[in-house]
Amino acid sequence: MSRVLLVGESWFVHSIHQKGFDTFTSSEYEEGGAEFVAALEERGHDVTRIPSHRIEFDLPASAAELAGLADVIVISDVGANTFQLPPAVFSHSRPVDDAIGALTEFTAAGGGLVMIGGYLSFSGIDAKARWGRTALADVLPVRILDRDDRIELPSGVDPLVSQPHPIVDPLDPRWPLLLGLNELIAKPDADVLATAGEHPLLVVGTHGAGRTAAFSSDLAPHWATPAFLAWPGYGELFDRLVRWLSQEELA
Repeated sequence: MSRVLLVGESWFVHSIHQKGFDTFTSSEYEEGGAEFVAALEERGHDVTRIPSHRIEFDLPASAAELAGLADVIVISDVGANTFQLPPAVFSHSRPVDDAIGALTEFTAAGGGLVMIGGYLSFSGIDAKARWGRTALADVLPVRILDRDDRIELPSGVDPLVSQPHPIVDPLDPRWPLLLGLNELIAKPDADVLATAGEHPLLVVGTHGAGRTAAFSSDLAPHWATPAFLAWPGYGELFDRLVRWLSQEELA
C-alpha cells in the first residue's frame, strides 16, 4: 500500500472569556482529519502527519527527500504563506530552499499530489491561502480563483458522481451531504469525477510523470457532515484516490 504524507490540518485556538467585568484567555491546539487518517490506515496505508506549525522544520526541502518519505502528498487546510514565509525569510530576510518548488518537482517525477478543500486551501477565506499565486497552480488539475473562493451551503448539497473512473466506479452515484466547498474551475485536460451542485468536487489529472487531484470540500468538519464521515464510501473514496495517485491499477 501507499506511503501517504498529510500536511496541514492543524491549528491553535486562542479564546477570550468574558465574565461580567473580568476577562481571561485560554489557548489550545487542535488537529483535524482523524477520520481520514484512520480510514487510510485501516486499509493498510502508512500515514505520516506534518502539522501546520511543523512544516518549516519537518517538510523535506527536495523532491528526492519527499519521494523517500511518501508516494502521495496530501495538502489540507494550510495556506501557501506557511511554505513561503518561514522565519528565516520573513524575519531575517535569508533565502531558503523552495518547499513548493520541491512539491512540484516531486509530482513531475512521478509522485502523487492532492489538495483538499478548506478555509486555507486553494484561494481560501479572504483569498489568504494564495495557492493560485504559486507554482503549485500549474500542477493541480484545477484553476484557482484570485479571490475568496468559499461557497457556503448551510442547507447542504448532495455530491453526485459525474463520469466513470476507476476511483469512483464502485461508489454510490450520490454521496451524503456536504455544507460547502472551494469554488474551482477544472482545467481542460482534467477529469471531473464528482460534482457538488454545479461545482467540481473531485477533479483528477496529471503533471509530468505524476498524478494530481483536487477535492474541493473538506475531509473533516465543518463542511464534511457527520453523515459524510460515517458513510461507508468515505474510506473507500479516499483509499481509491490515494491508490490511483500512487499509480496503482484499480480493479
